[in-house]
Amino acid sequence: MSSSPPQALLLVDGYNVIGAWHHLLQVRDRHGLEEARRELVTALIDYSAYQNFNTHLVFDSQYQNAPGSREIITGNLMVCYTDYRQTADTYIEKACAQYRKDVRKFVQRLIVATSDRAQQLTVVGYGAEWMSAQKLRSEVELAVIRVRRKQQTQRKRQSSQRFLANSLDPVARQQLARLRMGEQGKKDK
Repeated sequence: MSSSPPQALLLVDGYNVIGAWHHLLQVRDRHGLEEARRELVTALIDYSAYQNFNTHLVFDSQYQNAPGSREIITGNLMVCYTDYRQTADTYIEKACAQYRKDVRKFVQRLIVATSDRAQQLTVVGYGAEWMSAQKLRSEVELAVIRVRRKQQTQRKRQSSQRFLANSLDPVARQQLARLRMGEQGKKDK
């Protein structure tokens, strides 16, 4: 986790995103809703850390006769289940309304990820930024690609630094190569 404060608070309408991502729809249809939720959580763990976002993944519990709950997954990701008879939309709207009065709004962005058009208009009215579910998917995929490239570059750099000769300047390397080949001795004669 980064030591700097999060760049943004990202509120994600979980079931809306599952319904909009083709891959997660297939997972839901083949393996159930729980597995689709798990895969979305996994995708958002890395993305939230990479972007340094404080992410709240919100799922409706409106038909469950139970109080809402929150599960902290990482320092950057929390899964929120709404209260009985509360939708993810109302949870997100309430969070936007509270954030509007929060001093963090001056140093931290508020982003809502959903493809619900009515929700989009509401959260933008509260001053939040809106991101479609498809845009979120693209951003997550791009972050994965960037992290892989960075890891590959680091591995290459580490493997090239394993040898002492690789840490020498080019002139010193040439002199060592000539010594190895016996060229230095021939020039001196």
